[in-house]
Amino acid sequence: MTEHSALRLEVSPRTGPLSRRREIRVSGAVPGSIVTIRSATQRPGGTWSAQARFLADDAGTVDLSTSAPVSGDYRVADPMGLFWAQQPEDAAGPLVGDDARVPLRTRLSATMVPGTGLLDGAHPTNPGAGSEADGIGEAHAEVEQWLLSPTTERIEVREDGLVGTLFRPAGPGPFPTIIVLNGSGGGINEHRAALYAERGIQALALGYFRAEGLPRYISRTPLEYFERGLDYVVRTCDPLGGRPLVSGQSRGGELTLLLASRFPEKIAGVVAFVPGAFVFGAQGAADPAEGWDGPTWTSGGAPLEHFWRANAGVTWQPWDGAPRPHRHTDVFIDGLRDRDLARATRIPIEAFDGPVACVSGLDDRAWPSSLASRLVMSTLERHGHAAERLHLDYEAAGHTIGVPFLPATRIEVTHPVSGTTYSNGGTPAGNARASEDSFERVCEFIHRSAADRPR
Repeated sequence: MTEHSALRLEVSPRTGPLSRRREIRVSGAVPGSIVTIRSATQRPGGTWSAQARFLADDAGTVDLSTSAPVSGDYRVADPMGLFWAQQPEDAAGPLVGDDARVPLRTRLSATMVPGTGLLDGAHPTNPGAGSEADGIGEAHAEVEQWLLSPTTERIEVREDGLVGTLFRPAGPGPFPTIIVLNGSGGGINEHRAALYAERGIQALALGYFRAEGLPRYISRTPLEYFERGLDYVVRTCDPLGGRPLVSGQSRGGELTLLLASRFPEKIAGVVAFVPGAFVFGAQGAADPAEGWDGPTWTSGGAPLEHFWRANAGVTWQPWDGAPRPHRHTDVFIDGLRDRDLARATRIPIEAFDGPVACVSGLDDRAWPSSLASRLVMSTLERHGHAAERLHLDYEAAGHTIGVPFLPATRIEVTHPVSGTTYSNGGTPAGNARASEDSFERVCEFIHRSAADRPR
């Protein structure tokens, strides 16, 4: 707060996990004035920021939980809009770093727009508010969002050829336990695993390509690697119920369903984020020597049959950056016309009898995750699946349903492996809502699923 200003900016809590909502309130403004609130967060590669302007009420206050902006980067009553509506000020880098031990720090500032305020002469009595003569009032606050709870143990895993990071909550356990897999960007998804641990869930973020000591590409990834990961968790982590759940995003969602169908006796439950329901080729994460229609997964050294291998219904592909033949053309739908290949590459999820959750966006432009999720759910129902089935399908969300309160504005993106530019779909507000709601509901699902699978 500036020395001569009555403006106050309150944030609660100022420090806490990324997944926790903040309440933001401004007081001491000129009644009826316009107040600008800006956020700036230091992220890997540069600063991301958002700005919105609000109308102060007759008491000179703005409560961001109930007041929607009158202009700015978002237009709904949501204090977390200052976080999820952020955009990069320079070149866009990662939203979080590779190491979950590094928190995110955001500077918030509130400023009264000079010369604004009530114009009808009915100025209310408000001794705590400034006046138009005060000029520009200004206030600041710092927010720290941590990924890794101070009570969570972080353990690097380099055993049995595995590359990952284990996050163990405080306490004696046993804990619900989940293996967290990334998608076609590769790497190790430490931030989701760390946030699960804050919710009492033990999580192993397991890398399988584009991480130290692992291949650069997704092509020809052996399923035996993940079987070793499952056995490692059972042997060393004491999961509640004796078995872990598995969860992955995008290609990791496809992989999650595939692992459940291949190793059903080793898995307690699955959570597939924006998944595929078929075994696909390597696509945008392919080794250039193999190409987009080369194999992704192997078993016993042999490549798994996949949807793109000589598919008679497919005459084009989107991963070379070329325009689609027609605006309504969908390569994933086209491929279904090769009935024999579609049947051979369908993931037989009915082989798994445990709890299944799918999270999808109806506006997913990367691939049809809503369709895939519905195929999974209907298949399970037809085969008499008796365990819990949960499908969270968000109408204004696209492919980037992640953890809460990270920027949700990256709709048009460049793939980190292929360099192809494409749309993830959804709207920033829709993606943000889906990320927040699905995180809470998936945490509850994980706890239920582990408790329902006794030793």
